[in-house]
Amino acid sequence: MLRKMSAMSLSVLSVVVTILVVEGAIERPRGVPLARASLYQPRAGNTFKCLTTGTEIPFEYVNDDYCDCDDGTDEPGTAACPNMKFFCQNRGHVAEDILSSRVNDGICDCCDGSDEYQQEKIQCTNTCDELGRKRREDLLREKELREAGFNIRKQYVEEGLQNLQTNKALVEDLEKSKEQLTTDREVLEGRKMEVESPEKEAKETHEKAWEAVKAERQAAGDKLKAAQAFEQLDRNRDTYVDTSEMMSHPEFDIDSDGTVSEEEAKEYLEDQERSTEEEFVEKIWPNIKEIYKPPVEASETKGDEDVAPPTATDAVKPPSISSDRKQVPPPLEDIPEGGAPDDIEDEDEDGSEDEEDEDDYNIPTEEEKKTEEEEEEKMPDYDEETKRLIEVADEARRLYDEADKKVKDVESQISNAKKYLDKDFGPENEYAFLYNKCFEYTEREYTYKLCPFDKASQRPKSGGSETNLGLWGHWDGTSNDKYSAQKYEKGQNCWNGPDRSVKILLQCGTDNQLLSAAEPSRCEYQFEFATPARCTHPTPEEYQMNSGHDEL
Repeated sequence: MLRKMSAMSLSVLSVVVTILVVEGAIERPRGVPLARASLYQPRAGNTFKCLTTGTEIPFEYVNDDYCDCDDGTDEPGTAACPNMKFFCQNRGHVAEDILSSRVNDGICDCCDGSDEYQQEKIQCTNTCDELGRKRREDLLREKELREAGFNIRKQYVEEGLQNLQTNKALVEDLEKSKEQLTTDREVLEGRKMEVESPEKEAKETHEKAWEAVKAERQAAGDKLKAAQAFEQLDRNRDTYVDTSEMMSHPEFDIDSDGTVSEEEAKEYLEDQERSTEEEFVEKIWPNIKEIYKPPVEASETKGDEDVAPPTATDAVKPPSISSDRKQVPPPLEDIPEGGAPDDIEDEDEDGSEDEEDEDDYNIPTEEEKKTEEEEEEKMPDYDEETKRLIEVADEARRLYDEADKKVKDVESQISNAKKYLDKDFGPENEYAFLYNKCFEYTEREYTYKLCPFDKASQRPKSGGSETNLGLWGHWDGTSNDKYSAQKYEKGQNCWNGPDRSVKILLQCGTDNQLLSAAEPSRCEYQFEFATPARCTHPTPEEYQMNSGHDEL
């Protein structure tokens, strides 16, 4: 390799660039950390061996601002070799490595200014002591927070262990209790089935008898309606219903041409010219009762008001007249000559005429008739023996239901306890404290909710329904720190997109608090959550102001 340098240039570089730094009696070139100082000692013949390639070069070529080694290790303190690192001692603060391209670029990157050693370009002020002081204050606050959080975490661990043991013991006790309760339920179920059999038989007997009564009433009512329809159709009162009388009823128009033909009428009369009342009731009425309409004059009273035709109930049991109603006076033609009988007075003693009152005749209203009909249709009470059987069966059912409820309650408790035992609450059960608790965080538009080991959700601040962002899935931390994050999956589906999901990033804190919520990708959310369960015990090494950073 040709090196075109004057003797003067080499002399300057040897003084400025290859100045050796003394650290505990160990000399090392500029930009080299103490841990690697031994690699930069002159070899026999005053040479330097490139650290990865093994090429040997004169030691004076180290930090001469020219890249001689292919791996660039001969220039730890200059910007000559790309992708190399320069070590900042930063006494009083934190040692660090910077890119070698920043060396002597006119910008002070190291707080001690060691990266800008060509003083004629820039004068760097050493700010390491000030930065170190702030850094120490920050570290102290962080250490105190971790210590406080860790003390709370110890309580969580103790409580989690107790809950774990409690639930294990609870499952064992409940399983034993379930066995006895199940046995008791089986006994009561047998008793229930035993007494329900005669109860069922007695109730069925009573109900069948009632159905027979209703059928009889219905048949009588239907027969009465048939007789009334026959009377309405027999307009000439010849005790027959003939085709001409049927033809006067448009409801018998089969082909809907506007008229009832003789053939259509005969079809309803079972292909006869006429029918007697007996034939009509037995054979014809069942076929026409659904379409038959009584003539208008048969349903008219005063004015044009319609009155419903008599019902089956009216026929079977006409409304009774109360004994306290007034006697209805006889027709005028029945009053004997000489005036009204003595027991019929035209005037009261005071000379005033009696005023007829509709209530005096106790005429039932339509509502009263309806109520009476409903009472008629209501099944009568069971007999005393059947009532006794029902009471015995009801008591057996009550006792069985209570026993069944106890078994189901125990099964539910066992299920909940096992669900708790199946959860992974951390290596020391420290996260169990968060189970069955929920935390919220509100920002500009939404309120986010996290229920650890259950679900995550979102709802608008302005009101509206809650959106399920995900259900508890699994721990989702790094391979060497599994419990640093959680994943909630299978939330409400995004329109034309995936199901919503949330990743929870956990950090140490003295309070359980949902700190932030974001949506870095469509329908994929990210929460930050602080909890004492995440706090580990701080070690002195973690908070020591190390100025001997040894990374290259």
